Formats: sequence, C-alpha cells, structure tokens
Amino acid sequence: MKFSSALQFNAVPDWAQYYIDYSGLKKKLYVIERDIVSNNGQSGTSTGGAVGESHTLLEPQNQAYAAFVPLLDAELAKIDRFYERKEAELFAQADIVECDIDKLQGIPTLQRRSSATFFQKLSDMGDSAPRIQGTSSVQPVQQSNQSLGIDSTIPQDVTNAYIPHEHDESTYAPSLAGAEEGNRGSEHMSRSSASDRVRRTASFSENEVLRRELRTRARDLFILLHDLRSYAQLNYTGFSKITKKFDKVTSSALRSAYMAETVHAASAFGEAAQKRLREHMEAMAYAFGLASQCTSIDDALGELKQCLREEVVWERNTVWRDMIASERMVNAVGVQSPDLAGGRAKPRMTNTQRQMLRLAACTVVFGVAWAVPLFSGVEQQRCWAMLVYVSLLWATEALPLHVTALLVPLLTVMLGVMRSPAKSHQSLGAGDASKAVFSAMFSSVIMLLLGGFALAAALSKHDIARIIASWVLSRAGSSPRTVLLANMLVATFASMWISNVAAPVLCFSLIRPILRTLPPGSTFAPCLVIGIALASNVGGMASPISSPQNIIAINTMHPAPSWFQWFAVSIPVCVACDVGIWLLLLFVYQPNKTTPAIHQTRFTSERLSRRQIYVCIVTVVTILLWCFESQLAFVFGDMGIVAVIPLVLLFGFPTVLGKEDFNNFLWTVVMLAMGGIALGRAVESSGLLHELAGHIEGVVDGMPVFSVLCVFCALILVVCTFISHTVGSLIILPIVSEVGARLPEPHSRLLVMGAALMASGAMGLPVSGFPNMNAIMLEDTLGNPYLSTMDFFKAGVPASFVAYAVVISIGFAVMSLLGF
Repeated sequence: MKFSSALQFNAVPDWAQYYIDYSGLKKKLYVIERDIVSNNGQSGTSTGGAVGESHTLLEPQNQAYAAFVPLLDAELAKIDRFYERKEAELFAQADIVECDIDKLQGIPTLQRRSSATFFQKLSDMGDSAPRIQGTSSVQPVQQSNQSLGIDSTIPQDVTNAYIPHEHDESTYAPSLAGAEEGNRGSEHMSRSSASDRVRRTASFSENEVLRRELRTRARDLFILLHDLRSYAQLNYTGFSKITKKFDKVTSSALRSAYMAETVHAASAFGEAAQKRLREHMEAMAYAFGLASQCTSIDDALGELKQCLREEVVWERNTVWRDMIASERMVNAVGVQSPDLAGGRAKPRMTNTQRQMLRLAACTVVFGVAWAVPLFSGVEQQRCWAMLVYVSLLWATEALPLHVTALLVPLLTVMLGVMRSPAKSHQSLGAGDASKAVFSAMFSSVIMLLLGGFALAAALSKHDIARIIASWVLSRAGSSPRTVLLANMLVATFASMWISNVAAPVLCFSLIRPILRTLPPGSTFAPCLVIGIALASNVGGMASPISSPQNIIAINTMHPAPSWFQWFAVSIPVCVACDVGIWLLLLFVYQPNKTTPAIHQTRFTSERLSRRQIYVCIVTVVTILLWCFESQLAFVFGDMGIVAVIPLVLLFGFPTVLGKEDFNNFLWTVVMLAMGGIALGRAVESSGLLHELAGHIEGVVDGMPVFSVLCVFCALILVVCTFISHTVGSLIILPIVSEVGARLPEPHSRLLVMGAALMASGAMGLPVSGFPNMNAIMLEDTLGNPYLSTMDFFKAGVPASFVAYAVVISIGFAVMSLLGF
C-alpha cells in the first residue's frame, strides 16, 4: 500500500484536514522536478564544462530548496498548531477526570506502572503491529519513530467483523476488595435504622452513576489521546518519506538535516510532548480501571485494547471500504457480460436506438396533436401541440431533461405561439417573440436558485453541513428507533439549505459506518436507507431553495410568499410527515427485533476556522434578508437581488468558493427551470392556459376549496410519482394557479403551494425524485443493494399517502389561517 493510501486509511476522519498534505506535496515535488531539475539539467548539458556542471548540481538544488522547504514549513506549522490546541483540550479534560475519580467511594486501588512498562504492556497484549500495513517501505521509518517514543498499539488483524455492542456494566465482575467492601457495607446496613438505609442507598446510587460516567469519560479520552499519538506518528512518517523522495528527485540531502533540526524541534514531535502524552494516557487507563472496578491494571488495559479495536473497525474502515468500493467501480467501467453460451449473441437494441424510437414516437404524437383541431385559435392549437410534445419528451426522457428545456424557446419562436399582451392579441413576430421568451427565462427566481446553490456549495465544501449533522447524530444514542428518527430529521434539515439533491448524499456518507457494522440479516439497514431518502423528499418542501418545484411555485404565486410564510406552512408539514413516516417504517421493518442496539456515533468538537465562521455569517445574513424581504423591498426590490449578495461574498474570495465550484453548480437544473418558465410564459401568452383553466373550472365548479385542493394534490401525486417532481410542477402548477384565480373566492396561492408541497411528497417509486434514485443505487461493500423496488412499494407508496394526508390537513389549516 502506498503511503498516501496508508495515511488516508489510518487518519482520524474528523482530523483529516489537519494531517500532512502528502499527496499535495508529492504533486508539488513533481512540478519542481519538471520545471527546475529537468530544465536546468538540459541547459547545463548544453553549456558543458565546469560552469555547466556547477549549474546543474548547485543551482537546481538551491531553487528546489527555495520552492519546497516553505511548503514543508507551512505543513509543519499547521500540524503544530492543531497538536497544541488538541493537546491542551484533551489534557484539560483528563485533569478533570483525575479530580473526579477521587470522589468515588469504595473503589479498589491499582498498582500504577511507569510509562515505559505501561506502554510495553499495552503493546504486548494481543497481536500488535504498526497500523500502516501492506508495505515494507514504511519499516525503516519506524526506527526513527521509536526514537521519539511514538509507537502504535492498534492490532494488525483488524477486520470488518461485526462489532459487539458496548459491554453492559453488569458484565464486569467486581473485584475481591470491592466484594469484601460490599459485604461489610451489608452487615453494617442490617444494623442501621431505616433512615440510614435510605440515605446509604441514595449515596450508593449516586456513586454508581458517577462511576459509570467516569468510566465512559476515561475510555473516550484514552481513545482520543491514542488518536493524538497516532496523529503525531503518521505526520512524522509523512515528513520523513516526503523529504526522502525530495532527496531522490533532486539528488540532495535534505532529509537528515530537516528532520533533525526542524521536525524534531516541533512541539508535536518533541520528547517532552510525547512524555506528557504518555503520562496522561497512563492516568486515563488508571482512572478507567478504578471506575470499572478492575482487579489489576492489566484487566483495564485489556478492555481498553478491545475498545481501540472496536474504534478502528468503527471509524477507520470507513475510508478503507470507500477506497475499495471506488476501485471496484473504476475497474467495472467498460466491462461487458461475456457470452457464456459460446455462440453468437442475440442482437439487442442499443440505448441510442431506444432513444431514437422514443423520440420518433413523441414526434408522431406531436404531429397528431398539431393536426387534430381542439381549440379555435391558431396559437392555442400550436401551443397545445408543443405542450404535449415537450411533456412527452420530459416524461419519456427521449432527450435529456435540460436539452428538452432548451428546446422550449426554439419551438416557441418557430411555431409562432406567442401573442401580443394588448387586447388585439395579435401574433408576435419572431423578433418580438424571442425577446419576450428570453426576458422571461432569466428572472429573479433563477437568481434565487443560484444563490441557494452558492450557500449549499459553501456549507458542503467547508464541512459545516457535516459538522452539524454529526453533532446531531452523536446525541441520538444507540437505539435504532432514535437513530432512525435523528437521521430522518437531519436529512430534512439538510435539504432545507443544501437542497434535497445534495442532502441524501451527505447523509448516506454519514451512515456508512453504521451500515457496515450491522449484523447479517438486520432490517435496520434498508429501514435507515429508505428513511433518509423519504425524509430528503420531505425536506424538498422545507424552504424556497430546497427544491426546484418550490422555485417554480414562487414564480407562479402572485404575490410571492415571504420566507416566514413559507416556513410557517412547511415546517409543521415536514415535522408531521417525518414523524408519520418514521412510525410507518418502524411498523414495516421492526428494526428493534433484529438490531437491539447499534454503535453510537462519536462527535469530536473542533474549533471553527475563520472561513467556516465567514460562511456561517454570510448564510445567516442571507437567510435573514430573505425572511425580511417584504419589509426591505424598498432597498432590494426582490429576493433575486438578495441572492446576489452570497454570490458576491462567497465567490469574491477564491479560498471560499472558486471557479471550479461555480462550474459544479447544477446547471442542468437551472436550464430545466428556465425552460419551464419559458413554457409557462408561452402557454399563458397563447391563451391556451385560459382555455384549459376554463375546462377544468367546469369540472370543479361548486366544489369547496378543500375539495379542489384534494383533487389537485391527488393529480400531482400521481403525475410526480412517475416523472420528475420538477417536470410535473412545470406542467401542472400554472394550470392550478389559473383555476384557483377563477374560483368564486380566489385561493390561487393556497392551491399552488399545496400542490408544490405535494410534488415533493410523491415518493412511491425508485424514480420518484433524486433521493429515491440515490437510495436504490446504494450498495454494500460486496455490491449488494440495500433496497429493492419492493421496499418502495411497501414503504414509499404508503409514505406518499402519509404526506398527502398531512398536506391536505395540517397544510390546508395553516395556509387558511395565513390567508393564502
């Protein structure tokens, strides 16, 4: 295994950004080799003589030193700062534990070992080996590590076996001294009064609670201190290997001098720091033994050894399995199934042929819709044919969705479907029509979408979304029920701010360690995966920027709702949907029967960097401005102008967001939204929307608003179950708005928002939204999917009905109270 892979495998996941950037330094070294060493070598060869020899040997080395050593110094300073901060934090917590351990009553005493004996014993218990495995190239460096007192105590035979649940406190046998103490206490209590017995029982209970708490704290601190020692070892090895590589490339002798004079002088690698670390680890092991009532320090070390094993399996294999999965996926590219029969394979229709067949069928239907007269106006008839054609292209995906969206302005202008807004309703020429359609495509709603993308990119890139999600999940406990609900709420909350496209990707990455350590046959794995997918769909309702259909709804509603109004409706609906779906999943999968408890997620608190604080400030300020947009309309005018603020503030500093982040925006979604807006403008301008709304009005005539809402929610539920939520909203929401405006008591905004919420609630099939498609493709390390289509039939379809019931009940009530 290469050291870069070994470093990634052995690094503490929460500290990944603070390790030596070995891969980056290696790339810089290759650049130095290309630009300095090779070029100077060629020029030196051409000059010849003594001058050329001096130029090729001395000058390239000096240039390489000047270019590379500052990079090493910067990495060393970064590591040193993190080590000192983490050391101070952990040592302060360890000192508190040592003080609290003295408060325990009736505990045995353990013989403390010297540091050398202590760590020799820890290394000797079980098969121990350095954690950087699979390569002999690391072995020479270990001698220098040992000279620093940096060793590794993680066993080599760590596998992805099932992790047993944390031992119950009752499984630990009390020491003989503890038992004698308990017998003497029992004899004394038998001679005491009733009040003494109550007082002593209460005292014993408080002492037991403190003992268990201290045991957990001591164990966790021991693991963190061990991680800090491993952090120092890996970084020291990294500096040793990268300087060795530098010496090989430049034919110099940087390694020995830099390691002795600079690296050894750093506080993270100094003997004093390692001595302090060993002493605090010994103190935590001693405290753990006292709190666990161990008979000897060897028993405490044995239990801590097992804890370290479990921690390696629980956290470190996450990166390892991801590396294996990525390699497996790369190797699978281009692999075709062999002809097992040995004969000629039957000719099959290629994907291109299927696409051409679908495109031809849609074009035939377009011709029929053009030829069969259904409307009196020429523009209406042509727009009807275009609407049918574009809807079929979207539904069948005969063309990519964004390509079909780009086709809308072309067809709108060429077919002449747009009319003058004047009373004469004359058909617009190609020039006027193109100006009208392009002015409609780029609106304030598109800027709102881009502003949401910018916030999502910043929150994801700078790890803020993961930190918040990890903090919530670490407090979920070990019960499958609470872990499921916590993950669902995290997925919904994340969808509010980073969209329901990115949220499931984040949440699935967080639960991979849980999925890998579940016992075989556990129903909690599919339950958790589909729970996150369904909750992410629900999160698509949560905020105006959480899904494209919300953007379309805001563009359709006049006047557009404020963020406060949207939250007042969406948050109660989302919470009720999450709770209802959670109860449904518990009933369908019954995870507690197959998995009574799971390993609790651990969260390591880290100080936010200045960039992270800056991103948080920009995000909060932008959201507040969006919430108070109606009060600040005299300043900004529209939410789209407010969306420019995060774009400028985040992309104005390339270290926060760069051009690569801008290029990584979901431009296909932007094009889809722009095409949908253009289609809506064409349908309205041609008069087709007026005609369709008139026909539907005759069907719902005399029905109360609640019944009309039920009809439209059922319609969009069926449509969006089979096609994209965004596409279904693009087609249906303009019609819903027009029908709502024609009611005796106009409730256009109520019907549009209810239909938009229901579009996100359509989640009955694997193709119903991106979260479902992501979940159905999620596989374990052996390539087996966690979900099947049947999982969506037995959980996704009922969940859609749960969302439908919530929208037409709680959603309708709140929207009515707000005057929608």
